[in-house]
Amino acid sequence: MKKLSIIALAGIGLLLASCNKNSTQTPSQEQQVAEKQGDVFDVDTTSSVVNWKAFHKGGFAPRWETLSVSSGELSLAEGQLNAGEFVIDMKSLKVDPSSVTEKDKNYAELEGHLKSADFFDVEKNPTAEFKVTKVEDLAAATTDAVEGANKTINGNLTLQGKTLNVSFPANVQVADKTVSVKAKLTVNRTDWGIKFGTNGADPAEWMISKDIEIGVDVKATKP
Repeated sequence: MKKLSIIALAGIGLLLASCNKNSTQTPSQEQQVAEKQGDVFDVDTTSSVVNWKAFHKGGFAPRWETLSVSSGELSLAEGQLNAGEFVIDMKSLKVDPSSVTEKDKNYAELEGHLKSADFFDVEKNPTAEFKVTKVEDLAAATTDAVEGANKTINGNLTLQGKTLNVSFPANVQVADKTVSVKAKLTVNRTDWGIKFGTNGADPAEWMISKDIEIGVDVKATKP
C-alpha cells in the first residue's frame, strides 16, 4: 500500500488543511460528557453530514471527502443546546471524484487506501464519535469560524479509538421542532495517532499536511 504516490496520499480524509490559515486545534484530555436535559431531538441521518478536507504540504493536491452520520441526539433545555452526541460511519467515507484531477490517479483507489489499516482501518474502527461536554455563548467569532457562529461547543472527539476534547465556534439554530449545528475546525491528525509514514522524516508522512479540516452539518428533529 505504501507504494502509492505521495499525491494520492494527500487525500488523508478525516480531518483539514493549513493552507487556508485556519487555527489548528490543540486538544485536551477527555472531559465529562454533558448530561442531556429538557427536550431530546433525534439526529436526521439523511440530511446530516461530516466533511473532511486535507492537502499536501503547502496546500497542494487538495482532497475532500464526505462521511455519513449514522445516529445521534441533541438536547435542549429552555430552548438552548446543552448536550448531545453523534456517531460517524467511517465505512461510508467517499472521496469526491472532482478532487482527484491527476490523470494517473483514481478516486476509488484513494477511498480504499484511506479505509485501509494504513489510515483509518475502518474494519477495526468502523465508527468515530463526538460527544458534547459543554456549550457556551460565543462572545466573538474568530475569522475562521463558520458563518453565523453564535456558540462555543466543547466535546470529546473519538478517532481510531482515541478520545480527546476539542473546542470550536458553531452556528446553532433552534426552531419549533428542529435544531441544527454547523461548525468547522482544524485538527492535527497525529494527535489521534493517524500517521502513514514510519516517522516524521519519512517522505510518505512528511509530504502530507498534518492539519485536516472537519466540517460538521448536523440536523435534528423532535420525535
